[in-house]
Amino acid sequence: MFASRTFLSLACFVASALGATYQQTDSHQGTGFLKSFSHQAIADPTHGRVNYVDQATALAQNLTYASGDHFIIRADHTTVLSASGPGRNSVRLQSNKQYTTHVAVWNIRHMPQGCATWPAVWEVGANWPNQGEVDIVEGVNDQTPNQSTLHTSSGCSMPASRPQTGTSAGNNCDVAATNNAGCGVKAPSSNSYGPAFNSAGGGWYAMERTSSFVKVWFWSRNDASVPSDVKNGATSVNTDNWGTPYAYFPSQSCDFNSHFGPHNIIINLTLCGDWAGAVFNANGCPGDCATYVNQNPSAFTNAYFDIQWLKIYG
Repeated sequence: MFASRTFLSLACFVASALGATYQQTDSHQGTGFLKSFSHQAIADPTHGRVNYVDQATALAQNLTYASGDHFIIRADHTTVLSASGPGRNSVRLQSNKQYTTHVAVWNIRHMPQGCATWPAVWEVGANWPNQGEVDIVEGVNDQTPNQSTLHTSSGCSMPASRPQTGTSAGNNCDVAATNNAGCGVKAPSSNSYGPAFNSAGGGWYAMERTSSFVKVWFWSRNDASVPSDVKNGATSVNTDNWGTPYAYFPSQSCDFNSHFGPHNIIINLTLCGDWAGAVFNANGCPGDCATYVNQNPSAFTNAYFDIQWLKIYG
């Protein structure tokens, strides 16, 4: 009996010790994104002044293109729009695969910047909000820092105090109770988003999702503390070595198994819409958001993602 209990304890310890080690299952770079992600030519669910185009259109207009380890998605920056016509052409990509427990590591050189921009890198279930949403990279109108957020159905909240380096913007994840704000955490560094992110050469974002928690980390390009397995896109990663995340979402007041289902990964750039449009003037942007988008194509010259790679671990 003692021997069996000792073995069980040892087994539990080993399982715990290995619980933060993941093996690479998917690697996306350059033209590989075109095979593993699909363009979604849909009406923007966030009511932005954009027209999401299909892959053929995106490639023909250079709104999506790959060169070596550069994968670019962007908004049109040459066309003056009619106020009565469709919005500015842009791109929304969705992964063909779905994920539950996993780690996603993003190596991003550049993210869209400029007034009216609302870029996002996120994961979401097919039945929203009942299967949940995890926003990894998101912001509007060049306002730093980055914010990572959970959006759920009712009955999911976060503790006010928890081990993270970021600042909580709200602890109720229920979209109905928060007007879709969810429970967000702001990163501690201004170079985590927008022009400051781009000036630093970008960096790495990592998100770990289990049935017990979601964690998000960020390291700027020249951050000496970036773990080697993150920096090099290693074939395996150990999240125990990554330090305290800036965003930590534990399950103590949120049953993750019932609030989060299989998720697709989304990369998109919308303009104006429910968030960027609502705070357009408050963020120091001039005039009316939709008019600004219609009449100023050159304002979107830097409204693009340049992604070096995405590695998924499971």
